[in-house]
Amino acid sequence: MTAGAPAAPTTPPTAPAAARPDGPRSSARRWAGWGFVGPFMAVFALVFLAPIAYSLWLSLFRDQLVGGTSFVGLSNYAQALQDPSLWSGLGRVSLFLVVQVPVMLAVALFAALAIDSGRLHGASFFRISIFMPYAVPAVVAALMWGFMYGTRFGLVGNLEDALGVGLPAPLSPDYVLAAIGNIVTWSFVGYNMLIFYSALRTVPTSLYEAAEIDGAGQLRIVAAIKVPAMRGALVIATIFSIIGSFQLFNEPSILASLAPNAITTDFTPNLYAYSLSFSGQQYNYAATVALIMGLVTMVVAYVVQLRGMRREG
Repeated sequence: MTAGAPAAPTTPPTAPAAARPDGPRSSARRWAGWGFVGPFMAVFALVFLAPIAYSLWLSLFRDQLVGGTSFVGLSNYAQALQDPSLWSGLGRVSLFLVVQVPVMLAVALFAALAIDSGRLHGASFFRISIFMPYAVPAVVAALMWGFMYGTRFGLVGNLEDALGVGLPAPLSPDYVLAAIGNIVTWSFVGYNMLIFYSALRTVPTSLYEAAEIDGAGQLRIVAAIKVPAMRGALVIATIFSIIGSFQLFNEPSILASLAPNAITTDFTPNLYAYSLSFSGQQYNYAATVALIMGLVTMVVAYVVQLRGMRREG
């Protein structure tokens, strides 16, 4: 090349096929990713999406005495929205949610703070003891508490005989919802306590040391450091508790045999859908009730999650 002559344009080297984004190696990586998530997606579609699709299909039909099964469109949904049994069960679980969930989460939060404080002797023992009721199956817990609630054969009856006074019957229509709330609280306090305690263990100890140097007391540390650190855990526990409240089924179904006058077939929406399906042979209408409750649960949980994310932000 002579001086002053313009340089000849150079052509960039062509990338090998294996290094190109659209080469065979990239395609193999994409298929490898699907290979990892494929089993989960298959199980998810089989046990979650397929039942929802089948329930949606069932809800669009009605089994009639004349003409057999016929397509009715949204008629089942219109009937469900005017069904007093569904609304009474929904109101009952809503009351259960408003009262029981705050009490349960407050007790779990207090237990987590007490165990994490470092001033509780035997913290490991209390942590395991509080969590152990969660390991008891819901059916066993309901049977155990149901027999203790009995006024003729259980603990309440024995206390009445020993004290010579009449105590409120937990399985009466006026107190059965509170009795179920006690069972659920006893069972799930340890589960929520473990969620809160795990969130507390992620807080750096340097924050506590800095707060103590600044003269902050224990209550101030709890309000300014520990509770804000558990905000995400509180949102998760609240969402799980909301879903569990709307799905209330095991406890009332078990106690129904011990308190037939207090727990009816429409005591909760899930119990109502179960009775429609297995006792009334109304599979189409039961699927409609189940889908409506699923939609209500999803909307309420989403609103709670959205509010929690806004506060955390």
